[in-house]
Amino acid sequence: MQKTVSLTVNGRPVSATVEGRTLLVQLLREQLGLTGTHVGCDTSQCGACVVHVDGEAVKSCTLLALQAEGRSVLTIEGVATGDTLHPMQEAFRNNHALQCGFCTPGMVMSALDLVKNNPNPTEREVREYLEGNLCRCTGYHTIVLAILEGAAVMRGEAPPANVHGAAAE
Repeated sequence: MQKTVSLTVNGRPVSATVEGRTLLVQLLREQLGLTGTHVGCDTSQCGACVVHVDGEAVKSCTLLALQAEGRSVLTIEGVATGDTLHPMQEAFRNNHALQCGFCTPGMVMSALDLVKNNPNPTEREVREYLEGNLCRCTGYHTIVLAILEGAAVMRGEAPPANVHGAAAE
């Protein structure tokens, strides 16, 4: 049976007709064309599908689209301001915190949630927070550096020294 779901996605009201079993990630990708949210495992283990629902990080493969009725969803496509990257996205770029890029949207969305709740995380806190996000390429070191840099910039501070000992540009 199909039902209509209405929600706000990246600041815009949207409505779609979905089956009761449709996952939020399917709605975002297949019906709304927001393919930055990735499906990596179908078991909620990898974190590639992380979005924010009413300001909280959620694995969108664990939420039915109908459960998002009346809620506000932020995807990776809604993080930047026009052509200007969000400081966390910029930090990922500055620190080469991606290789294949498949996990990156979920990592950025998780990082934003971490920094919202903990504006000045330690390296250990970043690593612990990322336990629900898998990356098969980078080994996490540059991801952690990117999150620390993004957090610093979001606090209004200069970026910390990167692995080469120079401030990131």
